[in-house]
Amino acid sequence: MLPRLLLLICAPLCEPADLLLIASPSHPTEGSPVTLTCKMPFLQSSDAQFQFCFFRDTRALGPGWSSSPKLQIAAMWKEDTGSYWCEAQTMASKVLRSRRSQINVHRVPVADVSLETQPPGGQVMEGDRLVLICSVAMGTGDITFLWYKGAVGLNLQSKTQRSLTAEYEIPSVRESDAEQYYCVAENGYGPSPSGLVSITVRIPVSRPILMLRAPRAQAAVEDVLELHCEALRGSPPVLYWFYHEDITLGSRSAPSGGGASFNLSLTAEHSGNYSCEANNGLGAQRSEAVTLNFTVPTGARSNHLTSGVIEGLLCTLGPATVALLFCYGLKRKIGRCSARDPLRSLPSPLPQEFTYLNSPTPGQLQPIYENVNVVSGDEVYSLAYYNQPEQESVAAETLGTHMEDKVSLDIYSRLRKANITDVDYEDAL
Repeated sequence: MLPRLLLLICAPLCEPADLLLIASPSHPTEGSPVTLTCKMPFLQSSDAQFQFCFFRDTRALGPGWSSSPKLQIAAMWKEDTGSYWCEAQTMASKVLRSRRSQINVHRVPVADVSLETQPPGGQVMEGDRLVLICSVAMGTGDITFLWYKGAVGLNLQSKTQRSLTAEYEIPSVRESDAEQYYCVAENGYGPSPSGLVSITVRIPVSRPILMLRAPRAQAAVEDVLELHCEALRGSPPVLYWFYHEDITLGSRSAPSGGGASFNLSLTAEHSGNYSCEANNGLGAQRSEAVTLNFTVPTGARSNHLTSGVIEGLLCTLGPATVALLFCYGLKRKIGRCSARDPLRSLPSPLPQEFTYLNSPTPGQLQPIYENVNVVSGDEVYSLAYYNQPEQESVAAETLGTHMEDKVSLDIYSRLRKANITDVDYEDAL
C-alpha cells in the first residue's frame, strides 16, 4: 500500500518539467559573443531524440530547428536586447517550451579618441592626397565620427558606422588646407574629442626671377654688382645658387622665405650671362639668363691716350697752337679776342643705380663726344677733351697761364725794340 501511495504522490512531480534557457554571459556587452543553451531538467527516456529552436521576441534565430541544444551568437549589439526562449520537439511531435528570459546588451562608451594623418607627421606636398584618420580605443555600437578644421571648429564631414576607425580624405591638398584639425566620436554617451593636429602644406619653389643692380647705367670694372634672386612661391627655407656662364659664383640661404642677394666686384671677365637657381628640397628651379655687357677702360690706358693726344696736337699744330695760346691769353687780359666756337663744358651726371632684369638687354647710354674747332688759315684743327682729376686741371691751367705770360712778354719786348709805345701796342692789338 505504501509504495503505491508514494507513486501517486510522486507522479505529478516526475513528469517532464518546462525547458530552461541559459544565456552565457547573462549580461553581454556590445560586440561580445553569447551562447544560448536550451536545457531539459528531466528526460522521459534516455534514447529520446529532440529538435530545438531558439527565439527572440517573435522571430526564430539561427537556422531554425536543429538537433543541437545550443546556439552561438557571434556578436551582440544594443538592438539585440530583448526576450529570448527556446522550444524542444520530440519525435512524437510533442513540443516543450521554456520560460522567457530577458537579455540586455550593454553599450560601451567611446574613449581615447585620436586623430592621425596619412602621410604621417602632418606634412604633405601641395597637390598630394591627405587622409585624416579618427580612431577610438573603446566604444561599441554605431559610432558617429565628425571632423573639424581650425580651433573654431568648421565642420568638414560626419560618418556613422559600426567601426572603431573612420577616414576623411582631401584628394588634392592646397595651400589653404594648412591648418589645425581635430575629430569627435560619440555613440550615445556624449561626444569625445581628439587633440589638435597641425597640417603643414609644403609648396615647391616657383621659377625664380634674377635682377642685376649696378651703380650706373653702363657698368664698369671695379663696380659692385648686386645679384638678387627671388622665388615668388615656395615653402622656406630656400637655398639660392648664383651662376655666371654656368660657373657657380656662390650661394645664399633664405631661412624664412623671400629672396637673397649676392654681391660681385666686376672684373674684365665678368661680361656675359647670369642666372640663379632656387631649391627648397622639393625640386630646383632655374631662372632665365640675364646678359650684362660693359666696357673695360683702364686708368693707365686712359692716361696714356690723353697724353699722346696732347703731345700729338702740340707737335702737329706748331705755330697755330702758339697763336691759339697767345689769343687766349690776350682774351683774359683785355677781353678782345674771342674764339669762333666757344668751349663747352660737359655736365657731370648725378650718380644713379641701374637695374638689369632677366629680360632683353636694356638700352645703354651712349657716350658724349665734344669737339672744339680751331681755324688757322685754311686749316681746321679739332681738340678732343675728357675729364681730368682736379689736380691735373689746376696744373694744366697754371702751365697755360705761364706760357701765355711768356708769349706776351716776348711780343712786348720786340715792340719796345721797335720804339712802339704801350698805347700803340694796345691799338695794334
